[in-house]
Amino acid sequence: MRYRTDAWRVVYVTEVAGRLWALHAFRKKSKTGIKTPKAEIDLIRERLKRLTEGPLP
Repeated sequence: MRYRTDAWRVVYVTEVAGRLWALHAFRKKSKTGIKTPKAEIDLIRERLKRLTEGPLP
């Protein structure tokens, strides 16, 4: 089904220290294709690494 307004993507992880953490949310800007841009994936991976390896805020 086609969506007529902005599309958003949210990447999240659950059960980190008993909390729900939203790692990244962004508006999909591409007019063609569904692939998430590499820069967005890299940012998500970096945030997940910092969340799981460092002290929680």
